[in-house]
Amino acid sequence: MVEVVAALIWDKDRFMICQRPAHKARGLLWEFVGGKVEPGETKEQALVRECREELAVTLNVGDVFMDVTHEYPDLTVHLTLFHAAIREGVPQKLEHNDIRWITVSEIGQYEFCPADEVILERLKQMRKDG
Repeated sequence: MVEVVAALIWDKDRFMICQRPAHKARGLLWEFVGGKVEPGETKEQALVRECREELAVTLNVGDVFMDVTHEYPDLTVHLTLFHAAIREGVPQKLEHNDIRWITVSEIGQYEFCPADEVILERLKQMRKDG
């Protein structure tokens, strides 16, 4: 199982999503920014490093929003999604095809990685619950 971390970054009522590069597995699907946890790293350290590498921003990592285990045909991932905020920098497309800020009501307009579907459903449910 691969340990993966990702960030739920809000800007008022919008959250950040990133489009995977075309040449990677699940290319051009949308996801939360993040990546694999390296040996010797905490999940929080991995998330800070990944966001520096992929977006050129420094994060403040908050509490865990959700944990998901998903089996893809080629690998199984254990995804930990953290609440996070950008402390420093402006997001840049260093690795992603595109970056967008969307509202919860716009989720349906994007095709996400399958592991993110349960997270997106929870975000929609929270919006309904107010």
